[in-house]
Amino acid sequence: MADDVIRVGVVLDLNTTVGKVAESYILMAVYDFYAVNANYRTRLSLFTRDSKDDVVGAACAALDLMKNEKVHAVIGPQSSAQAKFVANLGERAHVPILSFSATSPFLSTNHNPFFIQTTQDDSAQVKAIAALIQAYGWREVIPIYEDTDYGNDLILYLIDAFQEVDVRFPYRSVISPSSKDSDILEELKKLKAMQTRVFLVHMTASLGSKLFVHVKNSGMMSEGYAWITTQGLSSLLDTINSKIMDSMQGVLGIRPYIRISKDLEDFERRWTTNYTSRKTNYKTLGLNLFGLRAYDTIWALAMAVEKANIEHSGFLKQNASESKVDLAAIGVSEIGPMLLNKIASTRFQGLSGYFDLVKGQMRASTFEIFNVIERRERIIGYWNPKKGLSQEIDDISEIAYSTSKDKLKPPIWPGDTTNQPKKLRIGIPIGDGFNEFIKVQWHPHKGEPKVSGFSIDVFLAALDILPFPLPHEFVPYVNENRQSAGTYDQLLSQIKLKNFDAVVGDTTIVASRSSYVDFTLPYSESSVSMVVLMKDNEKKNMWIFLKPLSWDLWLATVATSIFIGFVTWVLERHVNSQFRGRFDQQIRTIFLFSFATLTSTQREKVVNSGSRVVLFIWAFTLLILTQSYTASLASMLTVQKLKPEFDDVTEIKRNGYFVGYQKDSFVRELLVEQLNIDESKLKAYSTPEEYDEALSNGSDNGGVAVIVDEIPYIKLFLSKYGSRYAMVGPIYKTDGFGFAFPRGSPLVSYISRATLNVTEDKDKMTDIIRKNFASQTTSTGDNGSAACSTYSPSLGVDSFGGLFIIVGVASLLSLLLYVVKKFPHFHWKNSNIVPLKGSLWLSFIELVKHSNQKYLRSWFFWSNESTPSPEGFGASPSMDEMRKHSRTSSEGADDVAIDADDEIWRCICGRG
Repeated sequence: MADDVIRVGVVLDLNTTVGKVAESYILMAVYDFYAVNANYRTRLSLFTRDSKDDVVGAACAALDLMKNEKVHAVIGPQSSAQAKFVANLGERAHVPILSFSATSPFLSTNHNPFFIQTTQDDSAQVKAIAALIQAYGWREVIPIYEDTDYGNDLILYLIDAFQEVDVRFPYRSVISPSSKDSDILEELKKLKAMQTRVFLVHMTASLGSKLFVHVKNSGMMSEGYAWITTQGLSSLLDTINSKIMDSMQGVLGIRPYIRISKDLEDFERRWTTNYTSRKTNYKTLGLNLFGLRAYDTIWALAMAVEKANIEHSGFLKQNASESKVDLAAIGVSEIGPMLLNKIASTRFQGLSGYFDLVKGQMRASTFEIFNVIERRERIIGYWNPKKGLSQEIDDISEIAYSTSKDKLKPPIWPGDTTNQPKKLRIGIPIGDGFNEFIKVQWHPHKGEPKVSGFSIDVFLAALDILPFPLPHEFVPYVNENRQSAGTYDQLLSQIKLKNFDAVVGDTTIVASRSSYVDFTLPYSESSVSMVVLMKDNEKKNMWIFLKPLSWDLWLATVATSIFIGFVTWVLERHVNSQFRGRFDQQIRTIFLFSFATLTSTQREKVVNSGSRVVLFIWAFTLLILTQSYTASLASMLTVQKLKPEFDDVTEIKRNGYFVGYQKDSFVRELLVEQLNIDESKLKAYSTPEEYDEALSNGSDNGGVAVIVDEIPYIKLFLSKYGSRYAMVGPIYKTDGFGFAFPRGSPLVSYISRATLNVTEDKDKMTDIIRKNFASQTTSTGDNGSAACSTYSPSLGVDSFGGLFIIVGVASLLSLLLYVVKKFPHFHWKNSNIVPLKGSLWLSFIELVKHSNQKYLRSWFFWSNESTPSPEGFGASPSMDEMRKHSRTSSEGADDVAIDADDEIWRCICGRG
């Protein structure tokens, strides 16, 4: 016989299934505990009160138990809202409150020191839910929760957990427990019109049951939708009738995992025998999580009471009021604090799992994930805080942390399908031309088209890099005739209208579009440029032989040739008789020799080593110039040389030419709004063939003078027709092609990073380009035009500047060495000419003069005597006198300087 009886209160909602089941579990727990521990000297004496599913009712029941029944612990109440009031009473009376079903994360010992949650709070499941969402690659989820403390308290935890995996709430649906059917239907109608098809339901069983019936009737429990329930509703599916279960086919649920043990099987058998045989409404019930938590709570409390070694119990202050609900008359339990500590330190293996409290809450454990199929729950996997997702519970301790859906068994989704819901509806632009970027092929017998092209391949390659699966379907933006349903801007606006989840194609990133969609990083550079017809007039030019070299190169060559002739004359005339003679003959020799070197036809032979060096370098330079000239002229005469007809948009506007652009492109707005081109002068085209025809006809013959388009399209056009056209510009810079998503979509950052990885992979991009552009074999230059269409200017001095510098330096060095060598061998004669000391140039002049005095003298006298003077004096010398004079000069020319010679050199040097 027990020495001490500890009075314990029980507060339940006895009108609910959970309350009734919990009461039966509690009674069996007391019986089973003392059957096993018959030698314990303490006994629990239970006093049960009905809260009537009301917060005030629960508070009154708890107050009555504390004041009148003098209980030292209270088990219950069931709901979080009730528990908050009762916890305050427990703190005032120092009576521990143990709730097995109040799961609010805000009911912690920090706020309520005498409140203990003998179940896992709702925050323990948020990481499991986030892992499940992440496993299926969903980036947007709509929570549907009831407008109570139970519903609202979880949302903050969900937001934090979802942010860690880049999942967002585009909308939050809040439903009041008192909502009418019409209110719920109106809310579901709003949800059905939204883009997101994944819903997370956090409700009690009563409100959740009502919701899913309306979901089924609204057509939202069909293919394409996904529904997930939290542990509150998932743990009570056995209390829901079959009609409601029929409306939940395909739903995924998360709830704490309960390991089946021999004790649990024995308990289930005895409970089924004792209760379901007598109460028909229990016949369909299985093991109930909250009932098992209540069972373990009784065992934990009984153990704590025994360990507390209580000798006497009572309240320090007795109740003086006769009212059952007089709050001020509550006493203070003597054993409450001691009992609280013993409960917190109690550890044992219970029916619901290992009983282990951490800061007044049950330690988080494993969750199981199930799929509702034909009124039963099929387990598809498990989640553990340390290891993540797993198909089998025994594998959890062996695998690394995982959030892959491959670790779960394939579920049956709403609509009785295995196809994962929430496929991205990706809009695809469609057109008649430039199919290399986007190509849509319609099957004759199938409704789904085949989509391919450069843009599609880049997008699919990016999806392969994503750390999560991204189910999608490509939907061409077409009308009922399978023709384009609008422009690119209209296609992108469908994202804002929630008709598409994304747009993949050759969509250009421009500022005006970024106001209603978000673009990924570009996967192709782009700018707007012009393509124009080339004109050919080189072959008809009679002066084409001058074209290979520019005028500055022609002048530089001639000038250098004369300079080489002069240098050769200076170096040769002292030792080579072919460079001697009268002054006019020597001048003629210089020029004839200069031009003869250009064709290697000079008759004079050079003997001076300096001259030979200079002429060798000059001959090498002429060889390069000649070969370059020959090659350039041959190219002009044999290869078609073209020039663009226009290279400036201003000329086009001034002359009023027609301008073409690609149909449905943003280029039309660019031409009208930014380049101020008259709309009446614009013509839209779709294919490269139409571009070719329009440009060939010209602006005066029903075509256009220029096509304005983006560079990728122009390059593709030129690869087919580049021999006749050229690209000029660019005239407007854009950010390139990108993929479009709704504003704020978390997928943008993932797709951008994946796209960047693809574009930086040269091998992968090369394969994609070859796959889609292999048929275009014509090579194009950097500006996109074909190689034969590129206009090459004449060769200029810049191309041969180094050679001219070498020739000049070699010539000057030869002259300098000649002067230095000859300067010591002659001296200045006494005359009225006084040279400037230190002048190298004057020294050079004197050297030349000294070596040529006899020729200058003979020329001087010959010219003066042969020409009649105006005054009539001075007769022409006879031939004998000239020969005598010549002979005398030859013998003493090196030592005699006459006044006539001095006068001539004064004229040449600018002296005197």
